[in-house]
Amino acid sequence: MGDTGIGALLARLRTERGWSQQRVADEYNVLEGQAAKTGKEIGRYEREVRIPVPYTRKYLAQVFGVDAGMLDRAVAVSKRRRSDDGAEEPQRALPTRPTARPRSAVGAVSADAVASAEFARFIAQRNADELVVEQLEADVARLARAYVSHPLLELYVEIQRLRDGVFELLRGRQHPRQTTDLYVAASRLCGLSAHVCLDLGDYDSAARHARTARACAEAVGHDGMLAWVRAVESLIAYWTGQYERAARLAQAGRQHRAGGSLGARLASLEARALAMVGDRAGAVAALADAERSREAMPGHDDAPGMFTFPAAKQFAYAGTSHLAMGGREHVQQAITSADTAIRLYRSAEDDDQSVGDLFAAHVDLARGHLLLGDLDGTEAMLGFVLDSPPERMSASIVRRLTALGGELSRAQYGGAVRAAHLRERLQHTAVLAASPAARPPELPT
Repeated sequence: MGDTGIGALLARLRTERGWSQQRVADEYNVLEGQAAKTGKEIGRYEREVRIPVPYTRKYLAQVFGVDAGMLDRAVAVSKRRRSDDGAEEPQRALPTRPTARPRSAVGAVSADAVASAEFARFIAQRNADELVVEQLEADVARLARAYVSHPLLELYVEIQRLRDGVFELLRGRQHPRQTTDLYVAASRLCGLSAHVCLDLGDYDSAARHARTARACAEAVGHDGMLAWVRAVESLIAYWTGQYERAARLAQAGRQHRAGGSLGARLASLEARALAMVGDRAGAVAALADAERSREAMPGHDDAPGMFTFPAAKQFAYAGTSHLAMGGREHVQQAITSADTAIRLYRSAEDDDQSVGDLFAAHVDLARGHLLLGDLDGTEAMLGFVLDSPPERMSASIVRRLTALGGELSRAQYGGAVRAAHLRERLQHTAVLAASPAARPPELPT
């Protein structure tokens, strides 16, 4: 026990209980009161890629029901081994030199040793330690989850501040392992910034943030983030009417080796884009790929919230895809998919109920009923959206409402008083949601 390092100790405590790494993370999150820790991070501790800081060890001790001092002693063993390993590292052989050295050569060797010592001090000058990185990852996870269900005004300033802080840290010095973690955090924060701009309808700014997110992910070869950023770029292309490009970007993202729900996300994006260009066969095949990816999903997502693709969201995307394909059978399937998405979101925890996806699914349901000639059903499905605060509606929801209002203007509904009234409500809500008062006072760039 006395010579057991922290990695081996944590792995033993976990296996004794028959738990997965994700189970440990879940137990930890319950105690800490946040949803920031992931199974992947527990794996890092067990492999000693990262040493848990005292704050983290306190909660890990509670998770396993042991004294925190046991973990502290194991950490000391691991750190001592690292120090010993460094001391025992073999030195490179020096070039053969003459036995007799002039006196000036001794001075040169001494100066050379001074230069070496100065470089050692330079390495020690780090602006980020394990605690800083751990807190940063917790903040990113918190923002990513809150983004799903909270008003944009509450979050975008903090996303911007945290992102700029990570950029500043990366301009300084830190251990290579921490540099990698900082690049991943920067990629995620740029991705969240891109989503902010997407929701505001500022697609050019969204594309700039997405390119930076991809550059950060490429800098450390993070396949998961590279795939996720391709999904964001596909979204940008979709909402700027570049449907074929949106499909290609989703396909490109699927070439990366990424775990979690990313396969289902990218296939769903591809299906929706292909449906918009009239490729029914391709869209149906992509929807089937999304379902297969969901069933074969290897493990959990690295981060929560915006970085996950829950089954509810997959059904919401499927509903939109089926509507775009058209035809009575697909419209009925769209209604089923959208209804399932709403039901799944309603049964989720409050923080996991995506307001944007609930709006989208209700609008899809309304349009599905309209296409089947059911005006009563259309009005009933729109109630949730029209009774909600306009400032909660993203640019994409405004566009959906506007398009639905346009459909209600068609000849077959022209004489219906109810259709005219509903069209006016849609237009009024869309105008309010698109007004400057419903947007942050300063757009992120």
